[in-house]
Amino acid sequence: MLEKVLSRRNLYEVRAIGQRRWCLGGTRVPSLGEQGSPVVSRCKNQGASRQRGRTAGWSHASPVQIPDAASYTALFIVGFALNLRCNSLSTLSPTLKLKVLPWWRWRLPIHFILESETASFLASLTAELLRRLAAFQRKQTVKSWFEGYFMAKKGGILEGAIFMTESLDRLFTLLLLNLEEYYFEQHTANHIINKGCRDERKFRGSLKICSKSIIFEADDNIQPIIKIPLRDCISIKAPEDNEANNPFTRDTSGGISVVCNQVFLIKERNIIAPYKPVRGRTEHFFQLDVAGKLGDVVQTLHQLYRASCLDKMGDQAAMITAILQSRLARTSFDKNRFQSISETLHMECKAEMVTPLVTNPGHVCVTDANLYFQPLNGYPKPVVQITLQNVRRIYKRRHGLMPLGLEVFCTENDLCSDIYLKFYNCQDRDELYFLIATYIENHITEHTAESYMLQWQRGHISNYQYLLHLNNLADRSCNDLSQYPVFPWIIADYSSSVLDLTKPETFRDLSKPIGAMNKERLDRLLTRYQEMPEPKFMYGSHYSSPGYVLFYLVRVAPEYMLCLQNGKFDHADRMFNSLAETWKNCLDGATDFKELIPEFYENDSSFLVNSLKLDLGKRQGGKMVEDVELPPWASGPDDFLQKSQEALESQYVSEHLHEWIDIIFGYKQKGSDAVAAHNVFHPLTYEGGVDLNSIMDPNEKVALLTQILEFGQTPKQLFTIPHPRRIIPKLKSLSRTSSHSVSITESPVSPNEESFEDLTEESITLAWNNIAKLKLDEQYKIHKEAITGIAVTCNGSSVFTTSQDSTLKMFSKESKTIQRSVSFSNMALSSCLILPGDTTVISSSWDNHIYFYSIAFGRQQDILMGHDDAVSKICWHDGRLYSASWDSTVKVWHCVPGETLSNKKHRFELLAELEHDVSVNTIDLNAANTMLASGTKEGTISVWDVTTATMLHQLPCHAGTVFDAAFSPDSRHLLSAGEDCCFKVIDVQTGMLISSVTADEPQRCFKWDGNTILSGSQSGELLIWDLLGGKVIERIKGHTGAVMSMWMNEQCNSVITGGEDKQIMFWKLQY
Repeated sequence: MLEKVLSRRNLYEVRAIGQRRWCLGGTRVPSLGEQGSPVVSRCKNQGASRQRGRTAGWSHASPVQIPDAASYTALFIVGFALNLRCNSLSTLSPTLKLKVLPWWRWRLPIHFILESETASFLASLTAELLRRLAAFQRKQTVKSWFEGYFMAKKGGILEGAIFMTESLDRLFTLLLLNLEEYYFEQHTANHIINKGCRDERKFRGSLKICSKSIIFEADDNIQPIIKIPLRDCISIKAPEDNEANNPFTRDTSGGISVVCNQVFLIKERNIIAPYKPVRGRTEHFFQLDVAGKLGDVVQTLHQLYRASCLDKMGDQAAMITAILQSRLARTSFDKNRFQSISETLHMECKAEMVTPLVTNPGHVCVTDANLYFQPLNGYPKPVVQITLQNVRRIYKRRHGLMPLGLEVFCTENDLCSDIYLKFYNCQDRDELYFLIATYIENHITEHTAESYMLQWQRGHISNYQYLLHLNNLADRSCNDLSQYPVFPWIIADYSSSVLDLTKPETFRDLSKPIGAMNKERLDRLLTRYQEMPEPKFMYGSHYSSPGYVLFYLVRVAPEYMLCLQNGKFDHADRMFNSLAETWKNCLDGATDFKELIPEFYENDSSFLVNSLKLDLGKRQGGKMVEDVELPPWASGPDDFLQKSQEALESQYVSEHLHEWIDIIFGYKQKGSDAVAAHNVFHPLTYEGGVDLNSIMDPNEKVALLTQILEFGQTPKQLFTIPHPRRIIPKLKSLSRTSSHSVSITESPVSPNEESFEDLTEESITLAWNNIAKLKLDEQYKIHKEAITGIAVTCNGSSVFTTSQDSTLKMFSKESKTIQRSVSFSNMALSSCLILPGDTTVISSSWDNHIYFYSIAFGRQQDILMGHDDAVSKICWHDGRLYSASWDSTVKVWHCVPGETLSNKKHRFELLAELEHDVSVNTIDLNAANTMLASGTKEGTISVWDVTTATMLHQLPCHAGTVFDAAFSPDSRHLLSAGEDCCFKVIDVQTGMLISSVTADEPQRCFKWDGNTILSGSQSGELLIWDLLGGKVIERIKGHTGAVMSMWMNEQCNSVITGGEDKQIMFWKLQY
């Protein structure tokens, strides 16, 4: 995940830590052994042939070399297409699909497969490849950095592999720089050793001018890269300085003499190893190819040398920043780099492109079609271009605890971004964000932590995917190692021969931070905490930091570790040697509280294997550091990852993961809850812990920034109240294979023994899965004003409706006529319901009364005068009537019916009065009838425990009236629709607002199954919503005015709506 693609000297190289295969298009990857009609150019590296083995269907041609320029087609495919934004390729062949291996295999062949329905395109591409390769085969002077083969096969498939030769590994990278160092420019030059002596030697290569060092990279890959720290220089001058004004004696060779007392030799004989220091006075002479640049280069080196000699780090940083800003001010974005001459410039500013441990300054430019970044130094390529049409997500980031970052993604779910930019001021960042967000807002759905929570709760995304999303939303990025995604330790058993995921003791306690797992250690830490002056903290190190990330990844990212640790690997005994040892140290170590990283739950096990054969040192017992020692229950690295994935998705973890989320991303992250949870880290690690802008002393600011970047940062707090637990279905098991698939396990009940409830549940599920097939069956205009309530008898033969015309009407479905019309007063009726047994209809009225109407006797049976203002909604269960009113109350009544054949009235006993601050507009009971939800005219939602008449939660959800509210069938969630055009979802257990979906217009009423919503809109349409996706999936034309009321039968296959147009409409599902 560290980097997807790096290009160097116009070369494109796969750079990705994470999944073993990328897939664009999701199609099957054919194996290299499948039969075909090949046209092949084989590489000359026969070792690669032995690695791969000889497979059927291959035809071998003479060895060919791939050139060292990205403009040639081979690199065009492996570089430009790997960027997954391949405009040119997709234009030629829109169906093109590409699959490759990530950069963890960068010393092995990069296999790629291009698949296209346009077979002629691939045939032409293969012919062009072979033509270019053959042309370069004849050029003996061209040095190859790649070797490879290509094969066109039947069915529109082009297979190939790029083999990187040793010289590619030698390419200059920004990782050779120190932290917070900049690379300014490079010049072709000769490095002359022992100039003027008999044993004078000359090496041709590239001289790099950096803010704190001089680096020379020889073309000969046997020679080491030479790094000269400017602080160790004694003198930097051109030999002709003393005779600069004498045209007769001036040396035109363009030479620079550097005398220093220390240099570092890097990658000697092309081996990744700790930097080799050479101490003692030495002189290095660099002869530039372009002598005219000599004066400028020397002047730049003198400036940077003076900066490096300053005593205080803050003063050094200030002077280097001034030099950098001066260079940026003298340059601007090259408009000739625009993809089209018709592009319109919207914004240009200065920024830095952020990659792990590195920032690269340059110019950002946004047009009406593209986002560009042009590095000041032209590295890794002259321009990075992203088509705005491809952008799927964009996030504001904090970088070094400052709100200056912006990360752009062209994929929906990938954790690796396409570009991460750091700006010099917040205004530029916000303006660029606004421009891009405005462009994409019409076709991109913005996801929040709450919306992902709802998907996770209901089993639509896995534990792994949910944690990735939370990391992303909490400013964790693969490009920032101080904020690398954090994952929990899950397994606590690293000694058993069999991993038993059914035993709770197999798992780590997810309710505690790592530092609180060992009671004895925690007691010592708490004692120190109590004695500590303010600001207090319990842990002296963090659970996520650049050092911890590279501790785990050193075997696949050794150069990153060398960059972080000044050219050294850690001591062999402190390396990531064993899972069991690392877990034990996290439990017992005095300063070790680290969590894990996503790689432990992915599919690429390379980080556990020393496949690069790195010399990582020898342990105290004499054993060399090689592969990571795995627990006995893992047969190998792949098996270890597979079992780790199973553990992460296990039922135990699903039931307890919310506890860990509370600690890392939630309410236990800060404040008194963090203290109680023993989860307090240094104040500098928290967002808002320090305001760097308020610190005027540059030295103090640099020291704080260095501490922040190296110590690690706490994720952005996403939740401030307890996180809801996951809903664990009885007959469902979660699958990691698809982000939206949930596999159903076999029921223990045989098909012949299925209960009626099971069949009913299946029919309801079937109905909601096909709810988009709802069709209008009949419609009748039966009232003079808007219809406010609908109730249907058990056999479905009679439909009762209330209206603002003050009448209750009974409509016969059989005769299709109005059989009764009753007016109780001259005020509007607001709702109605039928009591069990179909003998009595209850109607609520704006005249403050509730009316009981006897169906059998056709007359008003009773009146309940229980409110001081209009009654807005009524519910009934088990002899209890719940009434909501604009008098700001919900009242609970116990109703004892009068004798059927007598004139005795109902007896009403007031059991409870649920008081609100404003008028109550709607109420709903949950399926178990233990909770009641109420929505007010000011947008507040309240959840009540009706057994104790106490309020459980109250949230200001809507801006304006709450039109409707309803519990999900499982009572886990509460959905409300408001005047503000929003749907809001509340987790009933915690009272957390977990999702918000905005519509184009207010939705007046709805029915839902927990995932899908059928709503009636202000304009009269019926809308079907995918709640988890936050979008409308079907629009059905209905009423000519607002849909005011909705009824749905128990099987969910029949719907009746009442509208502002005075009509009732009958809807049926047509499968």
